[in-house]
Amino acid sequence: MAYHQESESKEPALRQNSESTQLESLLTLDGVEEILGYRFQNRSLLEEAFTDPSVPDKCFSYERLEHVGDSVLNLLFTKEHYLKYPDLPPGALTRLRAANVDTEKLARVAVKHGLQRFLHHKKPLLEEQVFKDLLEPIISRETLKIHPVTELYEVCQKRNLKVKFVDMWRETRAFDVLIDDQLVGRGTYDLKKEIAHNRAAKDALHNIRRILEEE
Repeated sequence: MAYHQESESKEPALRQNSESTQLESLLTLDGVEEILGYRFQNRSLLEEAFTDPSVPDKCFSYERLEHVGDSVLNLLFTKEHYLKYPDLPPGALTRLRAANVDTEKLARVAVKHGLQRFLHHKKPLLEEQVFKDLLEPIISRETLKIHPVTELYEVCQKRNLKVKFVDMWRETRAFDVLIDDQLVGRGTYDLKKEIAHNRAAKDALHNIRRILEEE
C-alpha cells in the first residue's frame, strides 16, 4: 500500500515536469517565431527543426528537415542567381550558389539572429563555439570567391599536380590533403564534416601557394 501511495504521489510531479518542459518549449518556439516574423501552423515542425539528435528523450531531430532545407536553399539561390545574372555560365552559377549555402556562412546567419540560443541539444561543445557576430552580405557575382575545394583543384590542374583528400573525419574529425602524395594541408571541425573538408582545402591552398612562390 505504501508503495502504491508513493507511486501515486510521483505521478503529479512527473506530469508537472512534463508540462513545465512543454511550456518551456512553447516559449522557445515563440522566441523563434518573433525572430523570423512568421507564425507556424504546425509548430511541431519548428520544434523538430531545433532539436539536435543528441537529445535522448526525443524520437525526432532536425536531420530529416535539414535534408529538405538544403534542397530548398539550393533552389532559392539557383532561381535568384539565374534571374539576376542572365549571362553567367553554369559553372559560375554553381560556384555562386555553393558560396551562399556554405555551412559556415549559414551558421553566421543563425548566430547573427540569435537562433542558436533556441537549439535543444546535449552537446557541451556547442556552448564553447566562438562565432563571428556580423552577418556577411549575400555573396554577389562581384564578391564571389571560388570555393576552396574548386580553387585547389584548379590551381593544381594547371601545374599537373595530383590532389587527394584523405577522409579521417569519423576517427579524428579531420581531413588531410595530399598533393603528389605529399601532405600539404589539414582541416578539422568536430560538428560538421563539410567544414573540416573546406578547412583542409583552404590550408592546402595557403601552403601550396607558398611552396610555389618559393620555387
